[in-house]
Amino acid sequence: MNHMSSQGICYLVGAGPGDPGLVTLKAKKCIEKADVLVYDALASHKLLTWVKEGCEMIYAGKRAADHAIPQDQINSLIVEKTKEGKVVTRLKGGDPMMFGRGGEEAFELAEAGVKFEIVPGISSTIAGPAYAGIPVTHRDHCSQLTIFTGHEDPTKGQTSLDFEQLAKAPGTKVFVMGVSRLRAICEEFIKGGADPETLIALTRWATTGKHQTVQGNLTTIADIVEREKFKSPAVAVIGDVVREREAINWFEERPLFGKRIVVTRTREQAGGLSQRLEELGADVVELPTIRIEHPQDKVDFAQFVTDVHKYDWLVFTSPNGVEKFFEAFFATYEDARSLGGCRIAAIGPSTKAKIAEYRFAVDLLPEKYVAEGLLDAFKNESIEHQTILWVKAEETRDVIFDGLMEQGAIVDSCLAYRTVPETEDPTGAVARLEEDGADLITFTSGSTVEHFFKLGLDWPEGCEAACIGPVTGRAFRERSDAQMVESAQHDLDGLVETILARFAEKQG
Repeated sequence: MNHMSSQGICYLVGAGPGDPGLVTLKAKKCIEKADVLVYDALASHKLLTWVKEGCEMIYAGKRAADHAIPQDQINSLIVEKTKEGKVVTRLKGGDPMMFGRGGEEAFELAEAGVKFEIVPGISSTIAGPAYAGIPVTHRDHCSQLTIFTGHEDPTKGQTSLDFEQLAKAPGTKVFVMGVSRLRAICEEFIKGGADPETLIALTRWATTGKHQTVQGNLTTIADIVEREKFKSPAVAVIGDVVREREAINWFEERPLFGKRIVVTRTREQAGGLSQRLEELGADVVELPTIRIEHPQDKVDFAQFVTDVHKYDWLVFTSPNGVEKFFEAFFATYEDARSLGGCRIAAIGPSTKAKIAEYRFAVDLLPEKYVAEGLLDAFKNESIEHQTILWVKAEETRDVIFDGLMEQGAIVDSCLAYRTVPETEDPTGAVARLEEDGADLITFTSGSTVEHFFKLGLDWPEGCEAACIGPVTGRAFRERSDAQMVESAQHDLDGLVETILARFAEKQG
């Protein structure tokens, strides 16, 4: 046996400042292959969804007052797990070597004689200012950058920082700190000879949907922070470069910036909508209310899939149905031509797009993406005495079945999946919604509406709903009289456009 393959290794990995897009490719690989993941309090829980099945996940994080696992125990834990021959990924916010105690962990691993690698990450000390529109270096302002930690209390006299020297140092100063220390730090800077008018900007939750920036000078900033109830974790920038923010503040100018939007789609489907909303600046909370499971009668389903070539038409009314059908089809047949000569109908563009992923074309797409629209489209096809296989969820209404039968077709309902309530909440989205509220909750089907209300949560104050079309809208109206917008175009693009228009209207 190759000795190397059984030898454990520990990766000390920087998880970046919060935006999952700022994680390095190597960090993602280390998360994906980890047998053990030891992670700190991360700004994005999305990283935790990259682990392989069976990975042991250990939370070792801390928020200022609450230390989950003492540092010496973390050190022994990662050494011990690596010695067991495991791939250990130690995930730390930002960069592991920038005020992250990564150096101490690396020393312990080296002392113990186990293999380790350091995977740098983008530090919030650089990324926070960049996302706030502040370049930490700039030819017009400075050619020096000083980074320090403001977590020590300068009034206690035991700080290792020399504020007089820091105040005199030219260029930009960036520091991370508990906001409670801010007033004392600014006073020390002024005492050390810094101009009280020196500009300073603070960014919290940098690069995430919760990103927020305040700006002032060394004299005013502590009062501004108190007035705005601005809390840690924050990164501060002192210096002339703060002036550049006025021109290049790109991140905070996006149309949905600062809006908290809840996505209730299944965990697998949430990504597409979440990504679009995040790119427009929203703080997205993924709260899946449903999950898709196999139908109760798997034998019946398998038989329909096997016999699909005997039908004249194959009708899909949801992307989930497409996915479940073709998974079963390709588990049964190796050759796509086994589908036979049946024609394919889809209820709307997202269902059509899912069919296209399996390299099949759609022969019929209605003008209106609802059941009634599909029935109207079939009226031009003269389907009398034709056989139709309708792939559907167990709990779907029978409008399509009845309507096609009325047109003289012979219809079989193929129950491909069922929708059940999502019982897991690994990212704590429910608690977040209860504590922080939301500006908008999105619904993409009647079942997401139904199961959201089954959670028994109070509808957040001042929150609105956005529904993907009339069927979803009706389901919402039956359960709530909260303000609601409904997209005229019944797909994700239409929903996003409607959300943008609604917020523009509110701001206008």
